[in-house]
Amino acid sequence: MAVFQKSFRISTRGRCDVLDITPQVVRLLAESKLTSGIVNVSGLGSTLAVTTIEFEPGAVSDLARALEKIAPTSHDYAHNARWGDDNGYAHLRSALMGTAKSYPVRNGALHLGTWQQIVLCDFDDRPRDREVTVTVVGE
Repeated sequence: MAVFQKSFRISTRGRCDVLDITPQVVRLLAESKLTSGIVNVSGLGSTLAVTTIEFEPGAVSDLARALEKIAPTSHDYAHNARWGDDNGYAHLRSALMGTAKSYPVRNGALHLGTWQQIVLCDFDDRPRDREVTVTVVGE
């Protein structure tokens, strides 16, 4: 059993910016030289999420619209009153979606569906420079 771990940085626009990070994960998986196991993708921060989606404009728009219904940007959040900021919705979306996900590795490749990409969702109210840590555990 071996463990490989590296991070990469990515700039976002905030406000439900959804970015395909599959190529970065694939690159680091190849660098690990592991052929079987699990890859964990973890975004550092409390206003982002890591998930999968068919990364195409319609699905990305549908995700943003659904999140606006679940945790609207214009809602009166206690977090905003406590800290004097305006990103309570971003913290709630992050908590609901999660900041990390794990995926299988088979024959040295990510074992994802044909239309399944790994994405980073940045919900904060401003552009950010985000760090994503990729951990591969396997053989």
